[in-house]
Amino acid sequence: MGVLDHDELRRKPVEELTREEAARELERLAKEIAEHDHHYYVEDAPVISDAEYDALRRRNEAIEARFPNLIRPDSPSHRVGAPPAEGFRKVRHAQPMLSLSNALSATDVYDFDRRIRRFLGLSAEEIIEYTAEPKFDGLSINLRYEKGKLVQAATRGDGYEGEDVTANARTIADIPRHIAADDVPDVLEVRGEVYMPVSGFIRLNEEQRKKGEKPFANPRNAAAGSLRQLDPSITAQRPLRFYAWGHGEVSEMPADTEMGLYDCYRRWGFPISDLVELHEHVEELIRYHEQMLERRPELDFDIDGVVYKVNQLHLQDRLGFVQRSPRWAIAHKFPAHRGITVLNDIQIHVGRTGALTPVGILEPVTIGGVVVSRVSLHNEDYIKGLGSDGQPIRDGKDIRIGDTVVVERAGDVIPQVVDVLLDKRPADAKPYEFPAHCPVCDSKAVREFNPRTGKLDAVRRCTGGLYCPAQAVERLKHFVSKRAFDIDGLGEKAIEQFFDHKFIKTPADIFTLEQREKAGEICIHCLEGWGEKKLTNLFAAIDARRRIPLDRFIYALGIRHVGEVTARLLARHYRTVEAFLQAGRAIAHDRDSDAAHEIDNIDGLGPVVVESLHNFFAEEHNWQVIDELLREVEVLPEEAPMQESPVAGKTIVFTGKLEHMTRDEAKDMAERLSAHVTNSVSKKTDLVVAGPGAGSKLKKAKELGIQVIDEAEWLKLASIE
Repeated sequence: MGVLDHDELRRKPVEELTREEAARELERLAKEIAEHDHHYYVEDAPVISDAEYDALRRRNEAIEARFPNLIRPDSPSHRVGAPPAEGFRKVRHAQPMLSLSNALSATDVYDFDRRIRRFLGLSAEEIIEYTAEPKFDGLSINLRYEKGKLVQAATRGDGYEGEDVTANARTIADIPRHIAADDVPDVLEVRGEVYMPVSGFIRLNEEQRKKGEKPFANPRNAAAGSLRQLDPSITAQRPLRFYAWGHGEVSEMPADTEMGLYDCYRRWGFPISDLVELHEHVEELIRYHEQMLERRPELDFDIDGVVYKVNQLHLQDRLGFVQRSPRWAIAHKFPAHRGITVLNDIQIHVGRTGALTPVGILEPVTIGGVVVSRVSLHNEDYIKGLGSDGQPIRDGKDIRIGDTVVVERAGDVIPQVVDVLLDKRPADAKPYEFPAHCPVCDSKAVREFNPRTGKLDAVRRCTGGLYCPAQAVERLKHFVSKRAFDIDGLGEKAIEQFFDHKFIKTPADIFTLEQREKAGEICIHCLEGWGEKKLTNLFAAIDARRRIPLDRFIYALGIRHVGEVTARLLARHYRTVEAFLQAGRAIAHDRDSDAAHEIDNIDGLGPVVVESLHNFFAEEHNWQVIDELLREVEVLPEEAPMQESPVAGKTIVFTGKLEHMTRDEAKDMAERLSAHVTNSVSKKTDLVVAGPGAGSKLKKAKELGIQVIDEAEWLKLASIE
């Protein structure tokens, strides 16, 4: 069977994926989710809807559940949010600030309840208390109090490390600076949401317009932007509010339930939502969700769903966490808002890889309190009314300039065209002709033919490569990005500025800037905003990156289908840049070479990566770029990975009855120790933990000579008392 192309693989059901295809999908999802996390958490400017983002997360989790041995070091399941932005001191959370899993339907809520009962070993008749409360659409924050005094406020960041916004948080009236109560724990971390009331948001945008400044897109962005001001006096002028909804590190818990903790918060001066309720049945939770959806328009703050939590704190502790989310809580999201407007134009954006992406320019329309003026149209098939599987969408209606369209903000962020009103279509509206040439460099734009599948790629791409200014600039931006060379002070605007002035064309040019500046060949200090100190700092930052790890070097090259994870796998395999480039030469000359087969056999890689490396290294100008770059930088060899625990990297099978924990708890423990847990015994199994009643799995383990231990030995091996 041929290798599926990018879009076909996206559509393939998880249960039908081969191991190789699953590895490719996990690579794509890791990179794509990381990019969206950066847009949302760092830039406060998401580019896809919550629903689309959640779908990416769910697919990643489903693939990992089916192929646990393929879980990657940078899996989105192990990460929350994005790294902290520059400009604020970084703060390490005493306890991670994890995000919540989502429920999109009543069925998902029932499944949530069943999972909890199964994990705890409770019957359907036994009572579990749940709290229900609004899910505020603001910026999550952790407030740390020591001896009752506010000593630190930090944003969520990537869930493990956030931004220190203490000075800004102290300007918010709802946040107590000191708690004067005898029963306050010595260490208390209160978690909650900084938000902006809708009424305050409207007033703020009126002031922005009067000053000739750009208005905020929605209250969430306004709240995030206001709290993350480098000047706290600006934050103090913004109408920010705070609601508490959880806790982090607490030296001595003052209550044994979530509701009891909320009562303490109220006494200590923290705002708690009046809409919090306590329920014992899932049906009551569903009714609460319906009530909040009805009340949503009348609230003076944005909510995008409701949150359910197990009320008993000792049950929360027992349930623990799975990957990036607590088992004991879930967010039940609201359905999307819709609006009707006119499509005024279709513009084409050329991306770093040459992909031509159509963007619809709308007659501005307010949907759910947010003004929408742009919409992604994905690709030319989408415009023609065809889905990614080639089947009709929107009843086969195409999209034309001048059409009246129904726009939906799924998840309340980025809009989608969900229908076209043909009865309002102008008589002179013509089918949209997707450009056959790149709008930037006029090179041919083609849909690549995949000989293995016999189909065209859904995306049309510019063939100009490095000759296309759009791609050259984007590739340089990628080269200096956070995950690549990470050159401080050389951001997107600087790259564009230097490229426009012909100071840089290739990556190697970055490392000769200082030399050429001093020789008078270029004049960076002549440009606006480039004083002596800033220029000195830039040159120092560039010099600091003349020694670079191999995985970052590979990722920085911008090879198609080679993201962070693939770059790391290649670096770990080849260990040196010389070995990697030698393989590249071999693959360039023969995509069926021994080097190609070697890459194909690396766990997590496959033919798609081989094809991408062949296409990249077969282009002589790419070798010129690499040769020039290697004259300027030293690529560090990859270090051998370190073991984290006695069972790290081992494959473990649990069988029989466990006396001290449920099977799910045992699996969770093993995975926290970096082990892989599977349900069947094979030659790849390293260890079998057998309890009373173990049957065929124990027998097979003995036949294969696999180490077998009991539960007590497992607890000792895992260093758990």
